Amino acid sequence: MLNIHNLSVAFGGEYLFEEIAFRLNGGDRVGLIGKNGAGKSTLLKLLSKEMAPDTGTIAMEKDIKIGFLKQDIDFEQGRTVLEESYQAFSEIKALELRLESINQELAERTDYESEGYNQLMIDLTDSTHRYEILGGYNYQGDTEKVLTGLGFKRPDFDKLTDTFSGGWRMRIELAKLLLQNNDVLLLDEPTNHLDIESIIWLEQFLKNYSGAVVIVSHDKMFLDNVTNRTIEISLGRIYDYNKPYSKYLVQRAEIKEQQLNAQKNQEKQIQQTERLIEKFRAKASKASMAQSLIKKLDKIDRIEVDEEDNSVMNVRFPVSITPGKVVAELEDLSKSYGDKEVLKSIELLVERGSKTAFVGQNGQGKTTLAKIMVGELEHGGHLKIGHNVQIGYFAQNQAEYLDGSKTILDTMIDSANESNRSRVRDILGSFLFRGDEVEKYVKVLSGGERNRLALAKMLLQPFNVLVMDEPTNHLDIKSKNVLKQALQNFEGTLVLVSHDRDFLQGLTDRVYEFKDGSIKEYLGDIDFYLEQRKAEDFRKIEKGEKKQEQLKEKPKANDYQTQKKQKSLKNKLSGVEKKISQLEKEIAEIDHQMLMDYDATIAKPGFFDTYQGKKKDLEALMEDWEKLSEELENLD
Repeated sequence: MLNIHNLSVAFGGEYLFEEIAFRLNGGDRVGLIGKNGAGKSTLLKLLSKEMAPDTGTIAMEKDIKIGFLKQDIDFEQGRTVLEESYQAFSEIKALELRLESINQELAERTDYESEGYNQLMIDLTDSTHRYEILGGYNYQGDTEKVLTGLGFKRPDFDKLTDTFSGGWRMRIELAKLLLQNNDVLLLDEPTNHLDIESIIWLEQFLKNYSGAVVIVSHDKMFLDNVTNRTIEISLGRIYDYNKPYSKYLVQRAEIKEQQLNAQKNQEKQIQQTERLIEKFRAKASKASMAQSLIKKLDKIDRIEVDEEDNSVMNVRFPVSITPGKVVAELEDLSKSYGDKEVLKSIELLVERGSKTAFVGQNGQGKTTLAKIMVGELEHGGHLKIGHNVQIGYFAQNQAEYLDGSKTILDTMIDSANESNRSRVRDILGSFLFRGDEVEKYVKVLSGGERNRLALAKMLLQPFNVLVMDEPTNHLDIKSKNVLKQALQNFEGTLVLVSHDRDFLQGLTDRVYEFKDGSIKEYLGDIDFYLEQRKAEDFRKIEKGEKKQEQLKEKPKANDYQTQKKQKSLKNKLSGVEKKISQLEKEIAEIDHQMLMDYDATIAKPGFFDTYQGKKKDLEALMEDWEKLSEELENLD
């Protein structure tokens, strides 16, 4: 599909990667990994032809279609969710306009025997045929299935995209890509804004996808469940193995160990040869042997050990002052958005030094409660913040608040005060922004680098309570581990919203599960919570609840009424299929007659009304068939 040969990209005179080469084949599901700023998003832009390399080539098969999900997207305002999703079907939508125009013209004209009218009929036949081939009668149903899979409810379909958060708009963009029948999918952090149920759905979709997929993600479980190949970008080179992430790490470690052992053995041989050379040099009779050994030494191909980029953040969250024993007290707290009540009668006490995790599906109120606690949202009921409490808040989209037109250094200086302005460069250095890198503009930073900058900026303000909403989004795996260590060492109070089990393990001492507007307390860490819920991880809980809901909704297979309804639906479906088959034969026969003797065919009384009527009947039957099939599928 794609052949990447000797690709190089440099920024500011330094190579991001140099002369890398690999091939992308159908069925490849590649996990593209590496540190923040290593060049993962840049490589996706190169593959999508959004930017050109400094040197090298990307050869691809003719007419190949590439879909690219970027971290930052723009939408045209004024479209509903369905209208925006239908943008995936540009040719179908153009054909709909063409067919509407032709039918309008046919209805208005009366020169049935003219050459122009004849051409219109030919255009109508050709356009209708093309419309059917492209799936014009199915695309609306396909769109609704994908949107539902990604977490949208049917009432959401007709809402304007402007009313949705960035995360939900990202889902619409993802839906468009999945509907386009692309040959290659390039996905940059696709799971960042998805809840676990939607991630599970996406995993299944990508497993069954026949084209090639390249995924940038820092979600280890997602990579292991979806990918069959891993490409790591490190220090300008790539390492390519036909294994998912975790197995790749094992193999990479084994290979490095083999390289080290081979290098040690070679070094011993070299040292032994060098000793012999020194020994023989002193004797005239052995001079020729010494020269021979020198030549042999020069020809040795020195074994190199793959370099690793082990630079990591150095993060420490200092406590400003000691607050009172009670940090926050919530009594009968509620929050509604219009008619939708997200939180109702919440009772919660956050004490000094506690480490609390908020877990649950998206849309259950975790972020809403976090925003209420930091004073960003109005609410019903009572919220009392304790004495001397200073809250540091990291929002889920914190990086979006950064000004892209500023440099990294200016961003920090503008947020600093007299007491800490002199420490700005030291803080940036601890977050891996060193030397000339601080002069980079925020707009050119990767998602992970922006998150690191947002974390660094937090340290310029005093706090003794940290409220963090999905702080690991966009962070590479090493940075996640460093952040976790810093939070474990934080002596203040922590409230953490996350769905990342690995990150939460050993980090909190109580868990609040959000569901149906209420919260339930578990006095223990995330492992205790999962043990109480009898699940290995969040995904098991999601799957279990989904299964229970389906069992509640679906009647038992051996239920008499169910069997009776199934039989009735099958009979109806069979009847509709017979009618569809008959109508298709009749329409095909008319099309054939028009081709053989157009003038005689259209001269028949009421011909056009009959012909168009049959087509409309066929369209209505196809809709009936789809509804009946879906209803029967839900019962089976």
